[in-house]
Amino acid sequence: MSYKFNIIPRTLHFKQPAGTSRGVYTTRQSWFVEAENDSMPGVKGVGECAPLPDLSCDARPEYETTLRQQCRMIELTGNVNYDMLRPYPSMMFGLETAMLDLANGGHGVLFDTPFTRGEEGITINGLVWMGRYDEMLERLEAKMKAGFHCVKLKIGAIDFEHELELVRHIRSSFNKQQIELRVDANGGFSPEDAPKRLEQLARYDIHSIEQPIRQHQWAKMAELCANTPIPIALDEELIGVNMTQMKQELLDRIRPQYIILKPSLHGGMRGTREWIGMASARSIGSWITSALESNVGLNAVAQLAADIYGPDVRMPQGLGTGQLFTDNIPMNLEIKGDKLWRAVSAPILNT
Repeated sequence: MSYKFNIIPRTLHFKQPAGTSRGVYTTRQSWFVEAENDSMPGVKGVGECAPLPDLSCDARPEYETTLRQQCRMIELTGNVNYDMLRPYPSMMFGLETAMLDLANGGHGVLFDTPFTRGEEGITINGLVWMGRYDEMLERLEAKMKAGFHCVKLKIGAIDFEHELELVRHIRSSFNKQQIELRVDANGGFSPEDAPKRLEQLARYDIHSIEQPIRQHQWAKMAELCANTPIPIALDEELIGVNMTQMKQELLDRIRPQYIILKPSLHGGMRGTREWIGMASARSIGSWITSALESNVGLNAVAQLAADIYGPDVRMPQGLGTGQLFTDNIPMNLEIKGDKLWRAVSAPILNT
């Protein structure tokens, strides 16, 4: 089968600066891949390749050149060499999305699920970005008023006592049955400070904390996971761990309570399924989140979550990033209350 690819670079702009412990994002660079083949004239599949600077293992200066080379290889051979793509998870994810979309007629449908058919929504967490105390408090209250029952606070940018005050504010009005509270440190704690801070957070019925210390400290992370009063979820720790044996070693060594999968960071769709399968075999929980992609990537991540976890997705997923950009690509995704829905009657996207 003969394939042809078209690559379209595009810069997206955040409505508000997106703060993390690694810095502040004001723009987002993506490369959209359009796939065609000779057996389906006029049909295009669209995927998004969106590495995160200073975080993705494939965010390199020669990114676009490498992406074009990978697409050219598929054009020449007629096949996708997924083993060759393992070092490039965001490219893997974008190409998987484009090929699935193409195979299903180019309408943005990747898997046949109740979510894709518009019959069920996926419960998501409300995300509160880092910022000044008053900013975070305002964002937090807006999420709760919007009907979210799971809220995720990004912490590590302001004084920890102020962040604890935000947590106390939530628990003064809502118990853990009313609001599930997750926090994401993005590796912002030192190994020395982490145990004490976990103890302080544990007083407020925290569901889990993501990546309390920076990645690549397996022995220290394993000790934290073994003794933590709060379930620990690994995120950045999984980046760049692309080979099957390395994944097994990481999970067996650290033994986290959860792992969080971002397909564009953690091996595309294939890598995400592999991670979740390995974690499940070890009684390690998981959920899936987007990684600041446009609606094209968000649509693919949401459909993957619905396909992996089945029609009744009980664990809130991290899929609430579609409203972050001033110039996002219009698509048939909508948040109602604390659920993400796909409207099947909406117009097809146009990159």
